Amino acid sequence: MKHPRRWAARLALLLLPWMAPLVQAMEVPSVAAASSLQFVFPELVAAYREETGNDVRVNFGASGNLSRQILQHAPFELFLSADEANVRVLEEAELIEGEGRVYAVGRLVWLQARGRGVLPSADAPLAGVREALAAFEDGEGRPRLALANPEHAPYGVAARQALTHAGLWSPTTRLRVLGENVSQAARFALADEARGGLVAYSLALAPTVAEQADHVLIPAEWHAPLVQRMALIDGAGEGARAFYAWLQGERARSILERRGFQPPVQDDAS
Repeated sequence: MKHPRRWAARLALLLLPWMAPLVQAMEVPSVAAASSLQFVFPELVAAYREETGNDVRVNFGASGNLSRQILQHAPFELFLSADEANVRVLEEAELIEGEGRVYAVGRLVWLQARGRGVLPSADAPLAGVREALAAFEDGEGRPRLALANPEHAPYGVAARQALTHAGLWSPTTRLRVLGENVSQAARFALADEARGGLVAYSLALAPTVAEQADHVLIPAEWHAPLVQRMALIDGAGEGARAFYAWLQGERARSILERRGFQPPVQDDAS
């Protein structure tokens, strides 16, 4: 009689070709996502898990930093940027599949801790910046203004453009404190020494932020559109491809819109 362990081993070898697709389907994709998505992403993943039974592993950061990591072959399979430029860089380096897809359009807000002065109006959304500048010039301490670093964070670029539009970029040089990403900028904006800051609308709507802060939208025409594009990295597995497709569906877009992102405009990559 054949030894039962040998038969078990042979059976396992025979089943491998049929088991491989099942193992592959269970792989959890590694996603690189812009910090503006930090509070909405758990809801997206929960909805995706509920519908498919699959999970996602995510790393947040400034889009420019994440793009550089991918250029250095960091093991990500899907990249959700807060702009299009950092996706284009990867496209030129032939590290992504096609052009990717626009998944949302972001908005910039002035954010301040509740009770930290009068909330600016929609007609003068940077009044808090002017108040901080006036206080500094009068010698009343150093009220900080927070924003993401424009060198690698798209929301930092938008903040710089908005301040430039209002004639406040150069005058506020000594007041500005830069976050490594827009999520860190939001934390800086709510710190005791800060007057406020310019951050992503999606962060201002997060429950943990909204319960302690107020915000006002910056007019969209004060900065270049925050068109947010995503792309599959070359060699992405089936798990990443499934999540990428799901993000283009109605439920994902509904969640994003409720959390402060506008629906994508007509995408020439579709």
